[in-house]
Amino acid sequence: MTDIKELIRTERQALVEFLETLTPEEWATQSLCGEWTVQDVAAHLAVASSMSAPAVMGSFVRSGFRINRSNAENARIWAQRGTDAILEQLRTVTANDAKPIGVPPRAPLADVLVHGLDIRRPLGKAGLPLDPEAFVLAADWTAGLRWPSTVLIGGSVRERIAGVRLVADDVEWSYGDGPEAHGSAETMLMLLYGRPIGPTELTGHGAQTIYARLA
Repeated sequence: MTDIKELIRTERQALVEFLETLTPEEWATQSLCGEWTVQDVAAHLAVASSMSAPAVMGSFVRSGFRINRSNAENARIWAQRGTDAILEQLRTVTANDAKPIGVPPRAPLADVLVHGLDIRRPLGKAGLPLDPEAFVLAADWTAGLRWPSTVLIGGSVRERIAGVRLVADDVEWSYGDGPEAHGSAETMLMLLYGRPIGPTELTGHGAQTIYARLA
């Protein structure tokens, strides 16, 4: 099994190389992550893993102890530094194997995978196979999250997937019990993180249950 730090490093490097190809218009494109642009998402990845413990606590206090508001404010501030500064910080984070204060090892792996899709999908540049090891580690961890961790991923994962067995068609992975909902690993990650998925991305009897909840 590949070391998780190596998996994170590989995914971060791939994202940096992709971001280096973007035009100013693409950087300004709306991402799948709330009201954030592609630049805001990249800024979040740059700053979240580089803040000191005092800086994190100060930001948390200023946000009224609301983690999503804290993340959004930090991303907005960092985005104003421009794309060159964001890319340079992402390279530093990658080289140093940095991660946000107090999070488990799988969190930054899941973060770079899902935010990479938040960026790629609106640009029409998704659909690439996800690394099987990276996906399985991130998907298993995400599917098992409970409150309050789920505040960061669009609400309760358990409610979204309860009574359904998720089955990835392009990676050896499944989760849950019940009627099966099939889709790509990319689709599964989008579902687990409460991101929008297309009406034909899931198939199988369990897909009907999932889509009814998302309606």
